Amino acid sequence: MTYFYARTIEGDFEAVVERTRAALQKHGFGVLTEIDVQATLKAKIGEDFRPYRILGACNPVMAHEALKMESHVGVMLPCNVVVQQTDGGVEVFAVDPAASMSAIENAGLLRHAQTVGEHLRAAVAEV
Repeated sequence: MTYFYARTIEGDFEAVVERTRAALQKHGFGVLTEIDVQATLKAKIGEDFRPYRILGACNPVMAHEALKMESHVGVMLPCNVVVQQTDGGVEVFAVDPAASMSAIENAGLLRHAQTVGEHLRAAVAEV
C-alpha cells in the first residue's frame, strides 16, 4: 500500500500551489498551515533547496468525526498536501489517511479515513 496520492503537472510552481488550494477548498478542505520548506532551510541552516511547500489541509466536519471516534487521532491531523518542484514538472501529493490510520485499531476510523482519502485523491486529480 502506498502512503500518498500524487500527480505531476506542468506549470509555474506558485500557480500550482494556488490551484492546489482551490482544489482542496472545492472538496471541503481549508489550509490551516503552510510551511515553505525552501525558505525555512535557507533561513535556518543556509541550505538551498527546491521549491517545496507543505499545506496542512483540514476538512472540519471530517476532522470532527475522526476526533469523536478516537481522541488521540489529532496527532495525525491535519492532512498534509505537498507541492514540490521536480525536474519533470510540479508534483502535488497528499497523504493517504487510511495508510496512517491503519496503525490505530479502530475499524470505523479506518473506514472514515478511506472516505477522507477519496476526497484528497479527487482534489489532487483536479489540480
